[in-house]
Order: sequence, then structure tokens, then C-alpha cells
Amino acid sequence: MHEYTLARHNDLIDPLVHVWNWQIPSYLFLGGWVAGMMIIVGFFLLRGRHREETSVTGVLPAVSVALLSLGMLALFLDLEHKLYVWRLYTTFQGTSPMSWGAWILLAVYPALLAVFALRPPDVLRDLWPAFDRLSDRLAEPRMVRVIAVTNIFLGVGLGIYTGILLSALGARPLWNSGILGVLFLVSGLSSAAAFTHLVARDRGERELLATSDNVFLLVELGVIALFLIGLLSGSQAHAQAARLVLGGPFTGVFWVIVVGLGIVLPLIVQSLTTAGRLAHTALAPLLVLAGGLALRVVIVNAGQFSHWARF
Repeated sequence: MHEYTLARHNDLIDPLVHVWNWQIPSYLFLGGWVAGMMIIVGFFLLRGRHREETSVTGVLPAVSVALLSLGMLALFLDLEHKLYVWRLYTTFQGTSPMSWGAWILLAVYPALLAVFALRPPDVLRDLWPAFDRLSDRLAEPRMVRVIAVTNIFLGVGLGIYTGILLSALGARPLWNSGILGVLFLVSGLSSAAAFTHLVARDRGERELLATSDNVFLLVELGVIALFLIGLLSGSQAHAQAARLVLGGPFTGVFWVIVVGLGIVLPLIVQSLTTAGRLAHTALAPLLVLAGGLALRVVIVNAGQFSHWARF
């Protein structure tokens, strides 16, 4: 057993690197979900929806902060040296996706809190009159546009970063694809749209987001196809990595849960709903959210299974 470990042939080094557990896919899923909600919030702010009492813009900022904090907790639990996490913020490395991600995550909180401050609960206005004055100042049209664009910009950055974080690791052929960032961004938008039309009280917002989610799901199917085509047309290691979900050990969960139940079925249900042939229920949005999480689980675990050393 000692000789086996010293020769690197253990499950932490070769032939499999399996050092990321549930924390990383959970963080990637929650981060992508929040990224999508920031883009949706920014879009609604530009359309002036924050002035409507029933608008979902009054709900999404608090939910986003809570979900992102859970994701950050998962990421923190994964760290080997937790006491040194502060060192990430003592430098900025322009060529490091992790450095970009650390600073983007830091900027996301004030951007979301600015949206929250546009329509704070009445109890906060009563407790802190200064909060009320801040809200009135942020509600000026020019400030609303700045907050909206900032949220959209940071949302796109956060969503793409979660994919680039993996694709930058060239040692894992399945992750070594430039399209992974786009896939995670579209999946995050789909999860956010599904959740938002699930909780939206305004009928117009709900119908718009259900229709938008159908578009996101179709685009996600196309991006998945391009992702697999790109791998299959690459090196032998990339093609072998693609076969992990094309006949390999991750085929069932990928095509049944991620594609079938997480994309195709909710796309059919939501299409019937938007056409008025089916009542709006929580089924499709919950399937989309489960599919988004399953996508990260499959990509993270299959990626750790893919390898160059065999070729």
C-alpha cells in the first residue's frame, strides 16, 4: 500500500484527480444562479420595473445575497488552508481566473445591496431615516441606470467566470474548452429565469420570464451540442473525455437528468404553459433548477475523471 501511494497512483494524484467534492458544484451552481438574477434585475431596472410594488426586483436582491453567501460558505469549506483566505485580496493577478473571481465576488455584494436599497422594507425606513434618504438618492434615474448596468456587467462576469475557472485547468480535457464559460452563463440565466417566474407576482413579468427561459433552454441545448462537438473534434484525450457522457460512466445522469429532465421536459411544459394549454405550476422551474445543479455535478466529477496521462 505504501509503494502504491509513493508511486503517485492514488486517487488524489493519478490516474484520477478527485479532490473536489459537493462544495465546488454547489458553489458553481449558486454563483451561476445569482449571476442570472443580477442580469434579470439589471434588465428590469432599465425598464423601470422597480417602481412597481409587485415587481420581482424587490425580492431578487435579498435572495441573491443569501444564495451567494451559501455558495461562498461552500467554497470556504472546500479550502485546505481556511485561515489564509484573506490573502486572495492582497493581490490581483490579471491572468488568473481565480483572482478575477475573488474580486468579482467582492464587487457583487454592494451591487446587489444597491438594488435592495432602492426599495427597502418600511421597517428599515422607519428605523434609520438616513436609509430612507439614501433610497431616494439611489432612485434618481441616472443612479438607477448605473446600478442596472453594473449588475448586468457583474452578472455576466460572475456567470462566465464559473466556467472559465474550470476551463483554465488544461490538465482536465473535459474542462479544457472555451465554451464552458458560455454554457455556465446560459445555464445560470435559465436557472434564474425559472426561479424568478416561479416567485413573480406580476403576471407580465411571469410570462416574460417563462418565455425567456424557453429561449435560454434552447440556447443551452445548442451550447451543449457545440461543447461536445468541440471535444470530439479535438485531440484523442478530448474525444475520450467527451465519451464520458457518450457511452461512458456519466452518460445516464447527463442525458436523463441534465438534458432530459432538466432541459427538454421543462421546455415542453413551459412551452405549453406560455401557449395557454397548461396551467402554470412549480414543476418546470424546479426541474430547471435541479438540471442546473446536475450539470455542474456532472461536469465537475466527469472532468476530474478525464485525463491526459493515458494517451
